[in-house]
Amino acid sequence: MASFHRTAAILSIGDELTLGQTLDTNSRWLSDQLLSRGIVTIEHATVPDDRNATASAISRLAAADIVIVTGGLGPTADDLTRQALADAMSDQLIEDDQALQQITAWFASRSATMREINKVQALRPSRGLALPNPNGTAPGIHGSVHAHDVYCLPGPPHEMKPMFEAQVVPNLRPARKVATRALHTFGLGESEIAARLGPLMDRGRNPVVGTTASQGVVSCRIRYESDATDSSAATAIAEIESQIHSHLGAHIFGAESQTLPSVILNLLESRREKLATAESCTGGLLGQLITDIPGASAAYLGGWVTYTNELKHDLVGVPETNFHPGGPGAVSRETAIAMAVGGLERSGADHCLAITGIAGPDGGTPEKPVGTVWIARASVGLLASASGGPVPPRTEARRLQINADRTTVRDYSAKAALAMLRFYLIGKSETTMMRQVK
Repeated sequence: MASFHRTAAILSIGDELTLGQTLDTNSRWLSDQLLSRGIVTIEHATVPDDRNATASAISRLAAADIVIVTGGLGPTADDLTRQALADAMSDQLIEDDQALQQITAWFASRSATMREINKVQALRPSRGLALPNPNGTAPGIHGSVHAHDVYCLPGPPHEMKPMFEAQVVPNLRPARKVATRALHTFGLGESEIAARLGPLMDRGRNPVVGTTASQGVVSCRIRYESDATDSSAATAIAEIESQIHSHLGAHIFGAESQTLPSVILNLLESRREKLATAESCTGGLLGQLITDIPGASAAYLGGWVTYTNELKHDLVGVPETNFHPGGPGAVSRETAIAMAVGGLERSGADHCLAITGIAGPDGGTPEKPVGTVWIARASVGLLASASGGPVPPRTEARRLQINADRTTVRDYSAKAALAMLRFYLIGKSETTMMRQVK
């Protein structure tokens, strides 16, 4: 066995994974768990339910100090991980008495009939070790290939995760500490962030800084590696984080598990203010992003999906003249602001966000091509009017030109509206979030 676990490889098994019928979430979770314990994953691999392919992948990946395999431990003919591990170990399968007892007890505890086919799940390489599974019928297996640890775990996450924590974590032997920090931005592309950060992103640094982009959000990921006795990780990461903040400023909206909606809701709740929404091309996506956050009702009142011109007029008061020939049209600054103001007045909220645009793939014109979106914000006035009458709302609107598919147009528009509100709440005026999306 390797003296220490510095590197890891993760192998996911299943036809449904290689064919794209099921999303592999196990690899991401395992990589994060290993990294938090000082072990860096150097490769993810996926193979179909094929004995030779699995055995070959295990043998190759065992160049890493530890290999974690998920899937293929069921009782059917396409579950071949046991056989593949035995092949990679040049070993034979034997029946593990204790594993068979555990499987039998699992069925008995549920008053279920254990079929003969389930006995295959008690097989393991003769030089391997069966790992108990109190959450299912598939015991895991611990073996060794090229003197490196190989752990085979069941594919279902509700079985895999507890087994990893109970059977793998206590046996990890990290040689170093790895500390990480993620800062999330919106409104700047990866190339712009790289230009601003400059030498901070040099790969030879420690801490090292990298970026990842996902659905309009670009995250700056800091990773600091040190030996097991080093106590300077927190200081080193804090210094780099401070430098990143100085370069990216208010475009950083949060860290770690924070999202734009969660940050907005926290800001609103701290100010004891309420938000409403009025949406057209996003079809309620903005409201969904907000209400995906538990406790959203503390700051979000609700909203309107005004997909047609008639509902824009009837529900949030957009003037009918906006839609007449010669008028600004449904996709315009005037209509976006009218939607925001109308939603503000009708909801009694402190802020209202509005979105109207052309998500595509059809409906564009030379003047307003597909991807043209107007977002607007209306907020209650802050000062008493000179006449003592109603205080007009404070408004702003911006045009986006998002050159992307329909899903991206809608998603980016909703997040851009949230970013607009965030900049207002923190007292910043930023326009670079309105960049074109290629």
